[in-house]
Amino acid sequence: MKIEPFLLERWMTRHETHVKYDIAESGILPLTVNDLLSFEPEEARAAALEALLRLPLGYSEARGTAALRSALAATYTSVTPEQILVTTGAIEANYLLFNVLLDAGDHVIAPYPAYQQLYSVPRAIGCEVSLWHVGPETSYRYDVDALERLITPNTKLIVVNTPHNPTGAMLSPADAQRVYSLAESVGAWVIGDEAYRWLSVPEGDPFAPPVVDMGARGISVGTLSKPYGLPGLRIGWMAGPPDVIKQCWGMRDYITLSPGKLNDALACLALRHHDQIVARNREIIVANLAAASAWIDARRDVLSWTPPRGGLLALLKYDLPIDSLTLADTLATEYSVMLAPGSAFGYEHHLRLGIGQQPGIFATGLAEAGKCLDHVRQA
Repeated sequence: MKIEPFLLERWMTRHETHVKYDIAESGILPLTVNDLLSFEPEEARAAALEALLRLPLGYSEARGTAALRSALAATYTSVTPEQILVTTGAIEANYLLFNVLLDAGDHVIAPYPAYQQLYSVPRAIGCEVSLWHVGPETSYRYDVDALERLITPNTKLIVVNTPHNPTGAMLSPADAQRVYSLAESVGAWVIGDEAYRWLSVPEGDPFAPPVVDMGARGISVGTLSKPYGLPGLRIGWMAGPPDVIKQCWGMRDYITLSPGKLNDALACLALRHHDQIVARNREIIVANLAAASAWIDARRDVLSWTPPRGGLLALLKYDLPIDSLTLADTLATEYSVMLAPGSAFGYEHHLRLGIGQQPGIFATGLAEAGKCLDHVRQA
C-alpha cells in the first residue's frame, strides 16, 4: 500500500516533546496509575495495586480479555462481548475495518477536515473518496443535505466522526439516524469514529446514539485515549457485526496480534470508574472553555471561533498576514506553545485548539500565544 504522509502527525512529532504549553492536544489531560487507583475505595486500593504487580506480563487474549470486552459491550445498548475486538488504539480499529470492508474502486464518503486516516487509508486502498465538508463553508456544522448529494448507488461506506475532530461539530440524534438510513438505503456501511464519546461541553449538543446501536450496517470505533485520558495504554476497540469482527481479528493476527496484558488490566480498572472520570473531565472542560472564550473575546479583531458543541477541539480563525504552518512553528519554537496548523487539515489561517489540558498550563499557554499574536500583529 502506498499512502500519503500524515501531515498532522509529522508536524506534532517535531514539537510535542519540547513545548511547555501543549494546547493543541486532542485528548483530555492524561491520568496516572495513581489517579486510577485513587478512584478505588480506600480499603480496596492495596489489593488492586497488588493484583497489578502480580500480573504475569505474558501474551494477553488476542481479541481482548473477556472482562474488558464485557465492560466495553455494556456501554452499548445491543452489543455482546463477542461483537467487540480490542485494538491498539482506535487508529488500528479504523485501519482494520477499511481493509476488511473496502476494495479498490469502492465509493467512500468521509468528513473533511478530519483525522487524516479517515480518508487517506481508503484512498491508499484505491477507493473513490468523496469529502463531506464540515468547515467554514458550513459554519463548522454537519450538513446532512450535502451528504445526501454525495451518496450514489455504489457507495460502500460512510464515515462519521461525532464529536468532530477538529471542529467540535456534532451530529444531532435525528441527523445521525438520517445518516444511517441514507447508508442503509444503498446497502452501505457506516463507521462511527466515536473517539470523543462521553466528552460533553457546557451548553453543548446532545450526543447521538453509537452507530452500532442503530442497526446491522453500523460499526462503532472507540478509544480510552481521548475521553479517559489514557492514550499511553493504546486501548481502542470496534463494536460491530460478528462476521466483520471475525474478519478484522483475522487480519489483526498479522499486525499487532493482541493488546498488552497490563494495558488490558488498567483499562478494566478505568472502566469501573467511568462516572468519576467523566466528572473529573468536566471540571477541566468547564475551566478551559471559559478561559478560551475570554481569551478569544479579548482579541476579536484578529480571532474568531465556533466553540465545540462536544468533544475537546475547535478551529481558531485568525486574521493575520502569516500562514498557519509558519505561525504554529513560531508559537512552538519561540513561545513554547503548541497550536496545530490549520494547513494540516486543509484550512489555511486556522489553528486547532484543544481544551483538555491541565487548566493552569492551558491558561499560561493562551497568555504566551497572545504575546505571539500581538508580536505578529505589530510587525
